[in-house]
Amino acid sequence: MPDPLPVATADPACNSVHLRGAGFAIAGRPILSGLNLHLTERRIGLIGRNGSGKSTFLRLVAGLIVPTSGTVRVADLDPAKDRKAMLSRIGILFQNPDHQIIFPTVGEELAFGLRQQGLDKAAATLTARSLLARHGRSHWETQAVTALSQGQRHFLCLLSVLAMQPHTILLDEPFAGLDLPTQTRLDRELASLSQRLILITHDPKALAGYDRVIWLEGGRVQADGAAGPVVAAFTAEMGRLGEVDADTDLTV
Repeated sequence: MPDPLPVATADPACNSVHLRGAGFAIAGRPILSGLNLHLTERRIGLIGRNGSGKSTFLRLVAGLIVPTSGTVRVADLDPAKDRKAMLSRIGILFQNPDHQIIFPTVGEELAFGLRQQGLDKAAATLTARSLLARHGRSHWETQAVTALSQGQRHFLCLLSVLAMQPHTILLDEPFAGLDLPTQTRLDRELASLSQRLILITHDPKALAGYDRVIWLEGGRVQADGAAGPVVAAFTAEMGRLGEVDADTDLTV
């Protein structure tokens, strides 16, 4: 396995994520409400039922959407306003790689973020080429993205994030839709990273060894703490809801 890329500053306090009364609403309908969280741990899990606001939470932290109440700060910066500064602080891996890839070839896709960070074309190309070589994928450079499998495109998105060396990586169900060998390879790669990971998952087993887990329910924090107790409480509640057919009610 290649050595992990260096990260400029690994101090969690310097690169913490702080939400103060943060919320997000669409047309007056709250998706997230009253979030007061200070995230410094190296491995953080995010769990909750579908529609609980998990993906919106990641987009809020990444600065892809602006809070409609409260504030979000990453290393004391506003992620929605300081987009260039966020490139070296926050990376996000979406569930569907086709929602993330924008260039026709692998080399161009990898170089894009590096150009955004200020590297010239030659330096960005060289860095992308070196990254592919470290992962045994030099032959990918000139390949059309459409020639890659789903799992390979997912890995390309991860490489694109890693190329920019962010301090925190946000992961929205990264294993969804992948076959078991691809899941294993991706899990091995993620486990080797020195960056902070904030992972959305429906699989409690994926949170083994995590420092902290946040359970969102209806856009609010239902529980927050050590992984073991929070995951156990969540699993028990999901089992209870399954027994009483809790999905029969319509959402107004």
